[in-house]
Amino acid sequence: METGSTQTAENATPEPVWTGLPPGLLRMRRLLLVVWLGLLTVAVGVLLGVFAGPGWALFALLPLAVAGWGWRMLGRNWHSWRYAERADDLLISRGVLWREETVVPYGRMQLVEVTSGPVERHFGLASVQLHTAAAATDACIPGLDPAEAERLRDRLTELGEARSAGL
Repeated sequence: METGSTQTAENATPEPVWTGLPPGLLRMRRLLLVVWLGLLTVAVGVLLGVFAGPGWALFALLPLAVAGWGWRMLGRNWHSWRYAERADDLLISRGVLWREETVVPYGRMQLVEVTSGPVERHFGLASVQLHTAAAATDACIPGLDPAEAERLRDRLTELGEARSAGL
């Protein structure tokens, strides 16, 4: 006879199937980082070179160091984002140092919208924004393929209507 708290296969909750974000989001964020910090590097180098002397222009290398650090941090942040659709709720997990997992019950969803700004559209990306009655549980899944974002919106809306009708 076994002792201890062992779960049987019947009582075990299945592990959710997690979906990560597409690599297009990482490419977009890294390109924006390089463009903005590249422009800052040139501006600082020129301004310091003209007004303070060529030796001071070396301080323009600081934004390049920040770009290298930011490149790595963007990769770690991108790897931390994932979501899973379960029978009764949607899970969204993110965070590198502080992990945050948001559980959004389908029956509590009031509005599901797909948004895509000009930069996101250029990269072929869209975000799904979930609104619930409690503002603290609003959630967002950024950087999805537009077709996946629309599929997710339609599925969540359908499940939300079915769950709220049963309340």
